[in-house]
Order: sequence, then C-alpha cells, then structure tokens
Amino acid sequence: MNPPTAVLASGGMDSCVLLANVAERGVAYPIYVETGIPWEWAEKRMLDNFIQALDNPNIKPVTTLALPVKALYGQSHWTMSGETVPEYDAPDETVYIPGRNIILITLAAIWCSLNDVHRIVIGSLAGNPFPDATPEFFESIANSNGLGLDHDIVVEAPMRHLHKEDILAANASTLPLHLTLTCANPKMACGDGDVIVHCAECNKCRERHEAFVDASIPDNTLYAKPL
Repeated sequence: MNPPTAVLASGGMDSCVLLANVAERGVAYPIYVETGIPWEWAEKRMLDNFIQALDNPNIKPVTTLALPVKALYGQSHWTMSGETVPEYDAPDETVYIPGRNIILITLAAIWCSLNDVHRIVIGSLAGNPFPDATPEFFESIANSNGLGLDHDIVVEAPMRHLHKEDILAANASTLPLHLTLTCANPKMACGDGDVIVHCAECNKCRERHEAFVDASIPDNTLYAKPL
C-alpha cells in the first residue's frame, strides 16, 4: 500500500489515469489548482465526472486551491486570453506555461504540510521537453519545499517513463478515459449543457488523437470536427 498521496489532478487523461492508479494502492487526495485559465470549467467538470465513474472510496473529495496568475502572465498571454491557442500542428514547445509545475507543486506542498501528507505525484510523461518536468526538478522542488515548510515531502512522476499511447494501451479497457479532457479550447455541445466537445484545432487535441492512433485504439472522443 502507498502512503496517503496528494495527486495533482487536472481532468486530463494523464492525471486521471494517475489518480486511478494511486487509488488502487492507497488513499488519494486529488488536488485541482485554479490559476485563471479559460478552460478550467471543463477540466473541473471532467475531473468530477471521472471520479464519480470510478466510485473508488480511496479517492477523497477534490481539494481546490487557487492562485490567479493574470497579473503574472498578462492578459495577452494565450492561457489568459483564450486567443491564439497553439494550433493543431504547432510544435509542443508552444504550449509551455512558464512556472506551471512550480505553482502546482508548491501549492500542493503547502496543503500537504497542513494535512500531514508527505507524497505528491504528478502526471508528467516521457518526452515532456519542459524544464519543470525533469527528475532533477522534482527532487529539487521537493527538497526546497520540505525545507521551507519543515515538512518532509517527496514529489514523484510515476508515469514519466510512459508515453500517452502507453497509458492508453494499458488503461483504455478498464478506465472511463472518454471522461477526460485534452484540449485548450473546449466547448459545450450545442443543445446539450452537459457534453464537452474537444475543439479539434489545438495542439492538445492532436496529442490526444495521435495517441489513440499510435495505440491502435478507436478514438471515441467527441471532437468539433472529424480528425
């Protein structure tokens, strides 16, 4: 059994799979961090739906923490304006959000120090090119937060050796992955206030669809147009 674990959960496929896997081995505390990005409404709805579908008593109620970053990034940044979202064929580097994991992990670490939790996990995957997703970074931020909070913390990325197609192949038949979001510009389906549609035009939608193709699994994601 794992020790009680704080799981950084965004409603995305990677973090939802991580949450489910952690909950199979111990108590999981899903933590959602609000920063003011325009698609948070869809992430939170998908996360709630996914957890409800799992119906695992090891998953505790979602803890929502908030740190608005508009003053930091500026209204013109695509994560704040919702405009100029990296397009379908944009390179992965264009979706980099400076300091994103620093914010997520630090807020989770403070929560952990107040709730006697010592382990944080994050759903970073293989091939992540960003500087705040390396083993060295995770070890360093765990040490610095632990020192500053006088509270021992480990930060782990248990799926960092896997690609998205790998987690699809391993979990598509057992987890409700249709209740996850991989889109930077989701919409509500016309005439249905409960169905979220992937835009089919952003870098994240391409990442999701290509993972299904690479895993040889039919992609039943509801997209705004055929891919």
